[in-house]
Amino acid sequence: MPNLEEAIRERAYHLWVADGQPDGKAEVHWMYAQHEILAASVASPAAADIAMTRPARRARSPKKQNSR
Repeated sequence: MPNLEEAIRERAYHLWVADGQPDGKAEVHWMYAQHEILAASVASPAAADIAMTRPARRARSPKKQNSR
């Protein structure tokens, strides 16, 4: 596995971009990235490589309910 900190930094960046590049959420994106990378590395080294290279998914916003 490449440098762990660099992998987390890159993943956090992709998560930040997918989240719309909001200010003030660096720790949140870092923690999510760290969790993904470490969880994948425990599962298998190949899964860790996939987690580091896959694009981030945008979070879904809650569905609006009809008020009738």
